[in-house]
Amino acid sequence: MLEKMEILDFEKVIEEFEAMTKDAENVQRETLKKILEENGCAEYLQNLGLSGRTDPESFKACVPLVTHKDLERYIQRIADGASSPILTGKPITTISLSSGTTQGKPKFVPFNDELMETTLQIYRTSYAFRNREFPIEDGKALQFIYSGKQSKTKGGLFAGTATTNVFRNSQFKNAMKAMQSQCCSPDEVIFGPDFHQSLYCHLLCGLIFREEIQLVSSTFAHSIVHAFRTFEQVWEELCTDIREGVLTSHITFPSVRSAMAKLLKPNPELADLIHKKCSGLSNWYGLIPELFPNVKYMYGIMTGSMEPYLQKLRHYAGDLPLLSADYGSSEGWIGANVNPDLPPESATYAVLPNIGYFEFIPLKENVEEHVQDKVNASFLSMEPKPVGLTEVKVGEEYEVIMTSFAGLYRYRLGDVVKVMGFHNSTPELKFVCRRNLMLTINIDKNTEKDLQLSVEEAAKLIAEEKVEVVDFSSHVDLSTDPGHYVIFWEISGEVSDEVLKECCNCLDRSFVDAGYVSSRKINAIGPLELRVIRRGTFQKILDHYLGLGAAFSQFKTPRCVGPTNNKVLQILCDNVAKSYFSSAF
Repeated sequence: MLEKMEILDFEKVIEEFEAMTKDAENVQRETLKKILEENGCAEYLQNLGLSGRTDPESFKACVPLVTHKDLERYIQRIADGASSPILTGKPITTISLSSGTTQGKPKFVPFNDELMETTLQIYRTSYAFRNREFPIEDGKALQFIYSGKQSKTKGGLFAGTATTNVFRNSQFKNAMKAMQSQCCSPDEVIFGPDFHQSLYCHLLCGLIFREEIQLVSSTFAHSIVHAFRTFEQVWEELCTDIREGVLTSHITFPSVRSAMAKLLKPNPELADLIHKKCSGLSNWYGLIPELFPNVKYMYGIMTGSMEPYLQKLRHYAGDLPLLSADYGSSEGWIGANVNPDLPPESATYAVLPNIGYFEFIPLKENVEEHVQDKVNASFLSMEPKPVGLTEVKVGEEYEVIMTSFAGLYRYRLGDVVKVMGFHNSTPELKFVCRRNLMLTINIDKNTEKDLQLSVEEAAKLIAEEKVEVVDFSSHVDLSTDPGHYVIFWEISGEVSDEVLKECCNCLDRSFVDAGYVSSRKINAIGPLELRVIRRGTFQKILDHYLGLGAAFSQFKTPRCVGPTNNKVLQILCDNVAKSYFSSAF
């Protein structure tokens, strides 16, 4: 039956999207009503006194703005197996593992059928607009996708990263077929237990089906770059496998070997062709269109922290268009890329008004933000009131507030977006940054608090020597390949190299964000570097700021020094006394 599945009618999808976005305000009202009707019996909403009301005014009056921390105890009870409706009317059966939080552990986020359906709606919408601009034929996709294992929570719920939960859902493969974007690799490769072996097999499958490959994609741009950097190392081995029809002995898992054996037959002509093409390239420029002559475009999330990878991706892609994928998070989706012809640096996302209820806190640079020495709660009370989806203004920046079908109500996503325009009456957003994000290279997300917890943990090792960390800062070094975290320490006395090496390992291990840990394990992020700087360096930084006219009472040590803050970075780098690299992973 699945083989006869109809191809997605993309004109119909576009028609529905146009109708919905012309009436975004009413669709938002109806969506909120539906969310509250479906989940009104949930304990969380019952306690807030909505009493069955579903209008936006009552909702905003009764339901407070929250962060993940506010919902943690409810989500933990769900994960522990509580059977009563806590956040949603229907039981939550799956948990998404998100980034590490201020508690120093990955956070749990509810995942349910409704969230899976909004995921597919986002996929279908952006595919429809993509296919209108860049039509693909019925072929295959070279998708560098990897599904981690799903574990079980104490209460027996499945837990995995958001992408794992999507890839393991039975609807995912059917949707990919309908979008003519079926992965060329067998499931055993996607769900393989070893990332390196799966990556090798993805490349091999791509070469076997090279004439049929219509697009090359991954969740994030860095995964595509990483894949072809790997190809540079293993291409001759891949050619040998194709020539002989036998899989390299480096692939050890029986399930993966048997799945690949069904695809791999001796093909000396193909091996010679690939060898000739690779040998004829100059520094691997235009590798992807050489290998896959019918590819129409590259696809993946290419905005935000992925932008540093675009230069290398363009090198491999030659003249192929780079199309940025959609905008969402572990908590849920927000918008689809309906202008696929824009380069990734200019990509915008049109909010789908029926996948959640959205509000936006205006972000104005204001005095209160700079005198935040007062209690955080009083600072929050000074924030501007959130506005609705259709009330945002072009050119302004906002923090996104989401109410989802998966039990998050007026949830502060922590993302800063800029309104670039409108598609009918729904805004088109450009992702600016995470509001509290300090350290990020690819899928890792570490805040100032995460950095602080890591430093505190490692500082215990020198405290035994009666030495303390006087001050600290950090930097993401992308000049190395792969990029890595650099932590700067000024310490109060002499400590042996052995202890400082262990401090470096401890810092690395103490970043518990799921994206960081998984990236470190596969070397998509390099070993953390601890640079011990000379005494008085932070005083020089203070002097630098005072020289610019800053007031001492308002001075805060920059905890993460970005590339634009080159003077401070120079002061730090000019004063390095010792440097250590982690061997924790």
